[in-house]
Amino acid sequence: MSKTKKLKKGTVIKSTGSWYKVIDKEGNPWECRIRGKLRLDGIKSTNPIAVGDEIEFDEEEDEEGSIGVIRKILPRKNYIIRKSINLSKRTHILAANIDRVYLIVTLASPQTQTGFIDRFLVTAEAYHIPVTLLFNKIDLYTQTELEEMKALVQVYEAAGYLCQTISAINEDSVAFLKNEIKDKKVMFGGHSGVGKSTLVNSLDHDLELRTGLISKSHASGLHTTTFAEMFELSSGGFIIDTPGIRAFGLIDFDKKELSHYFPEMRELLPDCKFHNCQHLNEPKCAVKQAFLDDELAESRYLNYVKMLEEDENETFRKDQYK
Repeated sequence: MSKTKKLKKGTVIKSTGSWYKVIDKEGNPWECRIRGKLRLDGIKSTNPIAVGDEIEFDEEEDEEGSIGVIRKILPRKNYIIRKSINLSKRTHILAANIDRVYLIVTLASPQTQTGFIDRFLVTAEAYHIPVTLLFNKIDLYTQTELEEMKALVQVYEAAGYLCQTISAINEDSVAFLKNEIKDKKVMFGGHSGVGKSTLVNSLDHDLELRTGLISKSHASGLHTTTFAEMFELSSGGFIIDTPGIRAFGLIDFDKKELSHYFPEMRELLPDCKFHNCQHLNEPKCAVKQAFLDDELAESRYLNYVKMLEEDENETFRKDQYK
């Protein structure tokens, strides 16, 4: 018969679906599991506990020694969520309690489509998580690709997002991140193959995350990160490395409010004639007029329209939108 001890508090740093690696408040590692079911109000998630969660757990003894049994998930300040790929009516929480997300974008090997970027940004806006776009692999691009990258940077800076151009294999190129991340909990996101693990390794050699090659037949990354995991940098702060994201479906959005999650559109909303304007065919629409006057990026507006039109139960592929 197991012996239950006083509740401890800790942070989930790795989730494998059945076992959770937790660091307690004294910095001690624990292998924890769930007994029974833990439910989150209003969220039907494939993973009720996510990396970054603050939890309370019991210490129990079994035949393998001391383990932790998670009893409670403490309130989250935020989380980033997407549709589960195989269960379109379910959700998957990528990480919780995040100070900032760094979305890694590549123009080739693999190509990150603007539809994917904009879905990711909309979700982060909805859950009040600031985002920086890291345009990676600048050492590999042709002159044409460098011009394309410059144009994309202009689009997203005009929308109000911080953008940086980097080469993850060049430590000097990413040194600024050490200062930004210090004493914070941040997440790296993006498709497989964009260089998330390479970037983490450049920031801290002691971590030695496994990196993968690019699949030539599909020009996409081979998965090297199977489960989300949080790492502590020797320079301070925590990085959450997530599995490569092939698709990013929106969750629980009121389409009437979708434009509120595009910062450059949000600024124009007071100038629309109708307070519930959807910015499609309504008269005296400030957003549509800005698009027609080339004051609002074409890709951003067209991706907004596609999000309005998409079926709420559809699962989205990264190559579905341009």
